[in-house]
Amino acid sequence: MATASGSGLTRRRGAGGASADNDDDEHSRVSSPAPRKNDDTRSPETGYESGANGHIIAFDPRDISEHAERSKQPKLTLMEEILLMGLKDKQGYLSFWNDNISYALRGCIVIELAFRGRISMQKDSSRRRYPLSDRLIEVVDDTLTGEVLLDEALKMMKSSEKMSVSSWIDLMSGETWNLMKIGYQLKQVRERLAKGLVDKGILRTEKRNFLLFDMATHPVADGGAKDEIRRRVRNVLTNRTVVLPPSPFLPDGMEFRYLRTIAMLCGAYAANVLENALVTLGHEARERAFAQVDELLAEYSQWPFGRRTGGNVAIGANLDQVIRDEVNGAKDKELQLEVVAACLSVFTRLDSLL
Repeated sequence: MATASGSGLTRRRGAGGASADNDDDEHSRVSSPAPRKNDDTRSPETGYESGANGHIIAFDPRDISEHAERSKQPKLTLMEEILLMGLKDKQGYLSFWNDNISYALRGCIVIELAFRGRISMQKDSSRRRYPLSDRLIEVVDDTLTGEVLLDEALKMMKSSEKMSVSSWIDLMSGETWNLMKIGYQLKQVRERLAKGLVDKGILRTEKRNFLLFDMATHPVADGGAKDEIRRRVRNVLTNRTVVLPPSPFLPDGMEFRYLRTIAMLCGAYAANVLENALVTLGHEARERAFAQVDELLAEYSQWPFGRRTGGNVAIGANLDQVIRDEVNGAKDKELQLEVVAACLSVFTRLDSLL
């Protein structure tokens, strides 16, 4: 295991492709900490409403809130988009040589919770004395999201002491020597994300024989989702003016559409799967795209976000203003966006080891 600083992590840009989940988290027998009893054992209240025929209809209010939550969110989470980018289309597994994707996926869980308004930086003016990744985060809304991994992480954060962004990513990745905290490790993240994509009709499940054992694989069943992700990646990394058309994967009117896309790009870069979306580009264009991601990661891994350089001739010249408009339109959510910046600052550790 590595220490909480994440010093054992390595990254190779060319590995690409996609891997079986061979992390230590697959074999750990220590369960995650149980949530507080008050959160888990209370009986849900039942709601009632009159039907069109005069009958009284009973319903669980949680079903209504979950539907409302899903209607405001993209079809895929950040984690699912990054996993999908890394999967081999026909073989249905990740590169066996990818060491970074597990850590990056845990970081994206924290980012996703922040975008959904569930967590934020602790409101304490003294926090500015500490590096972004060392600032404490807290749960500000414990409403479940309907996404299993997000809800598991949210319950752990709610029932735990307050910890920093880097500590949470390390602990959920199993990157700790503290046996009292090894239970915070999220298990089988890749496989659970893949099964979620099967449920959403994006992947299918097959069994493949690898010499002495069978392994479940998840080839792409609906290529539309992956094609849309690839187009969005190339759009941001190759065009001078970036315009993101609405789609089920990035609905019109959704908050932080451009900032969310930047977070996805940086997460894919840290997870070492970004190159899979750039295979159709020539060598020089691909190198320019990687240089662009380096700049984006540097700019958005600080808070307040950094300013773009290069003027109107640069790739993505309008991104700075578009994202500032998104941020200025949500002043009450700056503490949540600070969590996003902190997670991206943790990703720079992986990038610095390239």
